[in-house]
Amino acid sequence: MLLPVRTAVLNHLYKVGRANVEEIMTALEDDYGQEKQFTKKLYIDHVMALEANGLLELENYDLSEKEELQLHYKITEDGKNTVVKYVDKKYRVA
Repeated sequence: MLLPVRTAVLNHLYKVGRANVEEIMTALEDDYGQEKQFTKKLYIDHVMALEANGLLELENYDLSEKEELQLHYKITEDGKNTVVKYVDKKYRVA
């Protein structure tokens, strides 16, 4: 059984602490890469929704080698508490 994608994004950041959308997608590709919804646009939406709810925060930004904007997010204490509260230990990756 897989976690809902948005929860999986938060769970991944619980493990690594901080990441950009490309890093998140790379980490989740094995489980979610076959889904039609596995697009950068939708993963940006997931991250922004988690940020809007106070579970992630923008840490910094830079340009990739392709000169695309990369936003780096880190998990907040509320985000960590949410994972501990709602993600079963067998799915928690930290």
